[in-house]
Amino acid sequence: MTRNWIELFQRCCVYINSSSFTYRVQQQEHVRTLQCLDEVTMKQDIDAVNVPACFISNHEGFLGSIKNFIKDFVVTEIDITGQRVNTAAAAAAATQTPDWASSDKNNESSAECKWNNYSVVSQDTDFSADCGLDVTIPSPGSFDLSVILGQPVSEELEQFVLTLKEKPTKQELSLGSFADKHHRANVHRAVRHRFPFLMTVTIQPEIRVREDPDYRELSQLVTEDEAEDFFRFIDAKVRGSSYMFGPDNDKEHRTAVHHFLSRRFGKLVETKSFTDQGTTAISVRLREQGRPKKRTAEERKEEEVYTAFTLRKENLETLEAISYMAAALGVLPSDFTYAGIKDKRAITYQSMVVKKVSTQRLKEKTAEFEKRGMRLSQIRSISEPLRLGRLQGNHFDLVVRDLRPHSDAHSSGADKHTRLAALVKEAVENVKARGFVNYYGPQRFGNAQSIQSDCVGLALLKEDMVSAVRLFFTPEDSNDPQSHAKRHFLQTDNAKESLALMPLSKARERLMLRALNRYGTGPDGCTQAWLSLPHSMRVFYPHAYCSRVWNEAVAHRLTTLGHTARQGDLVWMKEDTGETSLSQIHVVTDQEEQEEVYTLGHVLLPMPGNTVKYPENAMGTWFQERLARDGLDACRFRVSNLKLNLPGCYRPLLALPRNLSYQLQSAACGEGGGEGPGNCSRNSDRQLNGTTVEGKQDLLTLTLNLDLDSSCYATICLREIMKCDP
Repeated sequence: MTRNWIELFQRCCVYINSSSFTYRVQQQEHVRTLQCLDEVTMKQDIDAVNVPACFISNHEGFLGSIKNFIKDFVVTEIDITGQRVNTAAAAAAATQTPDWASSDKNNESSAECKWNNYSVVSQDTDFSADCGLDVTIPSPGSFDLSVILGQPVSEELEQFVLTLKEKPTKQELSLGSFADKHHRANVHRAVRHRFPFLMTVTIQPEIRVREDPDYRELSQLVTEDEAEDFFRFIDAKVRGSSYMFGPDNDKEHRTAVHHFLSRRFGKLVETKSFTDQGTTAISVRLREQGRPKKRTAEERKEEEVYTAFTLRKENLETLEAISYMAAALGVLPSDFTYAGIKDKRAITYQSMVVKKVSTQRLKEKTAEFEKRGMRLSQIRSISEPLRLGRLQGNHFDLVVRDLRPHSDAHSSGADKHTRLAALVKEAVENVKARGFVNYYGPQRFGNAQSIQSDCVGLALLKEDMVSAVRLFFTPEDSNDPQSHAKRHFLQTDNAKESLALMPLSKARERLMLRALNRYGTGPDGCTQAWLSLPHSMRVFYPHAYCSRVWNEAVAHRLTTLGHTARQGDLVWMKEDTGETSLSQIHVVTDQEEQEEVYTLGHVLLPMPGNTVKYPENAMGTWFQERLARDGLDACRFRVSNLKLNLPGCYRPLLALPRNLSYQLQSAACGEGGGEGPGNCSRNSDRQLNGTTVEGKQDLLTLTLNLDLDSSCYATICLREIMKCDP
């Protein structure tokens, strides 16, 4: 364990275990009193750790609990037309092309990522990486052959491979028959990627495998690892990519390798030797028209297949659901595109698109997916993938149970209900009119984790790959299988043994452990481990760090500069150019502050990045000092080795819920089997978090329905309403 990692670990532990920020602001000149707590009297729930406790309204609030049942928290994505996806997709299916699949020709030269309702556009093509583009050759662990082929055939294939390793043979193994051509393509792709030394042959509808003689010949010229990596490089066929063999200063040997590659792959690649600092190596580059002619038409047609669907998932992370579907379908997680990540502890509906999978093939898997808590509907063919940020927001149906006042009043019965009804009404009306501080919620940083995601992101931004990996594998203080596997890795540095201990459901951890086993646990191996994750997973961690800084920034801004727009603040200003209306960042002037041209609702704060402008007041200095404190004063917010680029963006200081409504009912209501509150039940006994609560007929339940912009958190809105962490 390196000294740098120990220091970062200690620093993050102190950071995570510190109490929530506490602030007091005395502002008397405005109706909107900014109320910040002197003492955090809220329930010390791990989900709420490190989200500053600043409120924008001064109502009393109330106590209650959420997510007692999965159905108490339902999230439905709102597409860019303003429709909920569980109903909008049906209309889209009729036209076969949803609105998000149409491209804006005027913006072809730029990449766009959308945060809330604002866009940050960069002419730097590297910025497109933050929209989810990734050309990394996938790791061998990206496919689960036991899912694609079935456990018996997968085990038979593993035994066949072991036999080949011990004694080369010309024998073949049948993998079975596959009627669907897309399924056959996925089997070919998965087997070749997992075992690049095998050749797959189709004798319709049967697929057979045998040893690839070209691999055997190349492995006699270079190392076995190099031969495997070269064949994966050939099979991936990433346009414009290249592969580098290891150093080789033997000219005669290099000539033999050149001759073999030219003889067997001359139409596909071109090779060249080059010398750098006295060391010579062979570089291989794919030709522009390098695809074998007999595969070009079929592969092009396969790559043009895009299937859209609406995913309903229950108690699953978005990326966990994608990893399982990818393994079952024989494609990569990066073949799935989506508009945004949804909560785990909830029932969620969202649009998704998968490429290289036909509608028929996807429908065949729906029953299998349903056993894993995923229900697919609105399955249809479209022409383009879905882009990150292509949504208007999310609709929430929330249930807050066991309502009671903050103060332990001894009122009971009708008086207590009357008081609670008044507290709820005041709270909801305040938030409906004034909004809430737009903090990133605890989900952004990893719920209930000993080392949260922002600490991993800080290590990545420092390009300390080893520390980032070890922080990622920091176990919880428990003996569950996942923590046991992580603890074993940190204690032994043995990725192979840790992989055997890691539960199959932990896709991210297993991908990284496979890469660490293959490439080692040094700096280069740890870099490869991060590259084994899809881009959307890798970029999550640096984004989490930037989100943490933004949360601290808004708390400091409210504490020191108050609740009005001040000189040097950043706001959006629309400029009318005649034909179009463009939004630009504007710096508030002294005159505009005096005339109160802008309100707190107009103020933006930047997410740190390499293209953003910082406020031209005390907050600008605060950002510089805050980043310097973490050693990022010279950070370019690029991690080249991981193909990560963080341009930054602008996030409104306040968020305003739309279509907010509520309903109060007795605790005996809402216990039905459907999603959200059901009909009243005469049975007052109920199950809450594993505990039976009897006879609490005087407790009230609150149902809230609201819409929020994308990247706004319902738990943060609830906290403003309740004046506590729900």
